[in-house]
Amino acid sequence: MAQDDWRVRVEVEDRVDTLLERIGIDLSDEARDLAKELEQHRLAVTHDGDTVFVYASSAGLAEQARRLVEAELAKEGLQARSIGVEHWLADEERWDTEPAAPDWEEEVAGRGYAPWEVRVERESHEAADQLADELEQEGYGVVRRWRYLIVGTDTREEAEELARRLHGEVEPGGELVYEVPPGNPFSLFAFRNPF
Repeated sequence: MAQDDWRVRVEVEDRVDTLLERIGIDLSDEARDLAKELEQHRLAVTHDGDTVFVYASSAGLAEQARRLVEAELAKEGLQARSIGVEHWLADEERWDTEPAAPDWEEEVAGRGYAPWEVRVERESHEAADQLADELEQEGYGVVRRWRYLIVGTDTREEAEELARRLHGEVEPGGELVYEVPPGNPFSLFAFRNPF
């Protein structure tokens, strides 16, 4: 069974019901000719407010449906703010005309955190401080924790390269969280991946 990975998106100025009625019941002569090629495919039609969607299993069928809808709009004297064919991008779970959602790395970076971290341990506090200074000079964000460093990077590849160089461990970045156990004067800090 074919999937409806294509659709025609029609944003109508007004009288959506008239357009839906015409494509559902009373096609004009021009549209009837176009519809003959489509009649065995049973295209689904939906609407959301002033936007009508016609779903099809191929680009060719969607294009034929677009021409049919344009013929009906012209016959009725209706105006469309926009009309176009869209394709479903399954890997991204969006229609190709919609903006791509930021990936999780962009979301984490947008909240001010490094998407990837390299955790490094040094033999002394002084050695960790010295390395932190060097890394900050290179432009890295560094969190200092006595003999340990957490170095933020923008990509996994950058983190892996830095980890090889520093003999550290790569982990997804995230945000600093804390936990206060009941009756305990210590706050336990940990880094977690928000995803």
